[in-house]
Amino acid sequence: MLSAPDQDGPPGPWVPPHSAVDEHPTALPALTSAWADTFPELSRSARPRSTPDPRLLVLNEGVARDLDLDPRLLRTDAGLRFLTGERRAPGSRPVAQVYAGHQWGVFRPLLGDGRAALLGERRDRTGSLRDVHAKGIGPTSMSRVDGFATVGPMLREFVMGEAMHALGIRTTRALAVVATGAPRLLDGEVLPGAVLTRVASSHVRYGSFEYASSRGDRSLLLRLVDHVTRRHYPHLIGDPDPARALLAAIAAAAADQTARWTGVGFVHGVLSTDNVLVSAETIDYGPCAFLDAYDPDAVFSSIDHDGRYAYGRQPEIMRWNLDRLGEALSIALADDPSQGRSVAKEIVSTFDGLYVDAWTEVFREKLGLGPAVPPLTVRALGEDVLSMLAAHRLDFTRFWRHLVTATGGDPSVMQHSLSAPAASAIGAWTLRWTAHAPDAARIAATNPIYIPRNHIVDEALTAAVQGDLRPVEDLVEVLRTPYRERETPLARRLASAPADAERPFVTFCGT
Repeated sequence: MLSAPDQDGPPGPWVPPHSAVDEHPTALPALTSAWADTFPELSRSARPRSTPDPRLLVLNEGVARDLDLDPRLLRTDAGLRFLTGERRAPGSRPVAQVYAGHQWGVFRPLLGDGRAALLGERRDRTGSLRDVHAKGIGPTSMSRVDGFATVGPMLREFVMGEAMHALGIRTTRALAVVATGAPRLLDGEVLPGAVLTRVASSHVRYGSFEYASSRGDRSLLLRLVDHVTRRHYPHLIGDPDPARALLAAIAAAAADQTARWTGVGFVHGVLSTDNVLVSAETIDYGPCAFLDAYDPDAVFSSIDHDGRYAYGRQPEIMRWNLDRLGEALSIALADDPSQGRSVAKEIVSTFDGLYVDAWTEVFREKLGLGPAVPPLTVRALGEDVLSMLAAHRLDFTRFWRHLVTATGGDPSVMQHSLSAPAASAIGAWTLRWTAHAPDAARIAATNPIYIPRNHIVDEALTAAVQGDLRPVEDLVEVLRTPYRERETPLARRLASAPADAERPFVTFCGT
């Protein structure tokens, strides 16, 4: 069983002595150390590095108030150092969480938080326990790089998390991004350092179970099952077969999560088992992006040369990840490991049908079709229109929004400036679709006008790295109300397909 040594790894050259930091300032909000206390085997003591000149870049006041945190306090020097983890709140015991994972299909027996720490937990206003987690704190005992982060990728997590939240998709969210005042040398470029403080319902990953299973620790697996059940799936408490019930619930949640990604054209970019949470919240917005022109083979990650994590392969990869989770749980599902694996396969096999059902309901809403329209009809209309979008490289978000004005059977708004074959295909499909009396109000409430267009996000982050935060602030303001039309230059750009010169887009796993 892994012990929890107090190891930190080598500090960066700029780090001042940690002994100068006040460990227990009484003005700071209290946290708990529930995870660290419950799972010492899955925790390693972490000591976030001191920041020479912390400066607040972003404070998500809505998230702060949900946690009953005073935004005024968080803007003070003590508050900033609480957000970076260097000032320890009452009750906090920062730990780097231990987990394993399959990355690009290859099992890594020890990954863990290499530059992050769970600072602790805090109840939100509904009474739910939430993790407060800092990323970019410096090296931990599991670091594979120097442990620090930079302004651009940390702000990217803020932008994407807020967009996903506004789109109704469960996600981790940034509480704050703090510039550290310390530069980081990355690929020959000197970039400003930053720490992201994010909030999640928990950070338990598929890889957390894989780690316990790889050590043959059935007792730890069963404790994880109980913990995750109580924290995320309390309706299962008391089930006579808890591991089976939990795996089935996670499979259903993953199916819904993946269908919702599909519905908004989101490409996660690196769906390894250490980047998937058992809570079905989206985490780690590194090489992610949103579709412009519809392409099921779209890949944005600079290192995904084989399209493993392409948009259209996300259901397949999520099912593959669930298979790995099922294998990890097999020794908790039955006394006989081979029987446990059979049980796991049986449960995970339900994902395919669950995903189809979830996809159908997502696209029923996107198409504005009522419950009387049979699922087979919804699927046929949805699949046919996606084939048409792919064949003619039509903008995904704009097309769905144009359906609002096409409910009367007039496809002209969608046919404008299209080739004759594309216009003809849209016209024929529109006649089939409008025969089922689609509801324009439902379409408008489901299909966003604004998504984080890749080239615009990139522009805003570039400006922020150079010291101008206004483009990020303006961008997030629009993305927080994605269904409400605005008449501003930025809103019009976000609602428009990118120019040809703006289309090529590559993301890098910098978070």
